[in-house]
Amino acid sequence: MTKGDIYLKDTVVHILDSSVGMPVLSDSLLQYGSDFADFLKEHIYRVMTSDDIKKCQFVKEESEVYEQLTKALSGEMDFLTFSRLVAEKLYGILNSNIDIPAADLVMACFEINQIPHMALLKMNYKESYMHQTMPDDGGNVNSIIKYRSILPSETQKLSEAALIRLDDYSIKLIEKKYDINGKKENYFSQMFLNCSTKLSQKAKLAIVEKAVESVQKEFFNESEQFEEKMKAKSIIHKEMEEQGEINITEVASKVFENKVDLKEKFKEKIEKYNIKEDEPIKPVNEATTRKFGKQQLMTDTGIEIKIPMEQYNSTDSIEFITNQDGTISVLIKNIGKITSK
Repeated sequence: MTKGDIYLKDTVVHILDSSVGMPVLSDSLLQYGSDFADFLKEHIYRVMTSDDIKKCQFVKEESEVYEQLTKALSGEMDFLTFSRLVAEKLYGILNSNIDIPAADLVMACFEINQIPHMALLKMNYKESYMHQTMPDDGGNVNSIIKYRSILPSETQKLSEAALIRLDDYSIKLIEKKYDINGKKENYFSQMFLNCSTKLSQKAKLAIVEKAVESVQKEFFNESEQFEEKMKAKSIIHKEMEEQGEINITEVASKVFENKVDLKEKFKEKIEKYNIKEDEPIKPVNEATTRKFGKQQLMTDTGIEIKIPMEQYNSTDSIEFITNQDGTISVLIKNIGKITSK
């Protein structure tokens, strides 16, 4: 999928600024040109291709948004009326919970390969400075003011957004936890959309990393942990490079080799998160996989070393030597030239 595959149709924006005391709802659809269309497509594309995406389904008997959406799609109400009802519901949640940031809610109908979708993009405000010109005694006075309702740029990742596929009501969602009555909650899925979620690819990968590291800490001493952690990272990188995905069982087999007790402990930790071992993890965003492209080491003496994974895997480039006193030496080989940065 590319940004060019996104065909925009009806779009509306509602202002949900809790400091105003009431939502400022639009009475008409947004008239936009090519610049705003590109801006919107970029955000839809970034959500669609994010490894933070959770795949969700409405809890139909509990979701007010789902009920209103079915009415809109059946022709009982138009898109604008539907969008206003949805915006009012979201504003009620924002207004009752001060930690949730104010925002503009952009709602857009669009198609991808002729499949209808609807985007709900919560554009959280950020503060920035702008110039202001005021008349004064026949002249102008220029000043700099702080403006608190700046929208995210094209390159900024949204914290909360949902893309709803309208032929089967499936949802791709990104969200952030905020403090609700003293507890961190995913309000966007639980209170607003009322949908059940599955872990994102990024979250699954993080859980696998955490489980591997936890087992290593339990069964290896400090020196061994250093080597085992580098080995595990190299294995995960190789799996992604060669397979384009991570098979959890395969990774465990290569990381823990013939150590049955370690494999069992790892399996226990994975099962706590309801992750199936036979379900591959397929990160698609380069930002998710980039950290596996290098070994980044920090010594207790303050020296930081970054080693590209290709060099780490080559015995001709680098060697780690465990000394008799338990310290570790790093031997970098065959250097033709060194530059200072």
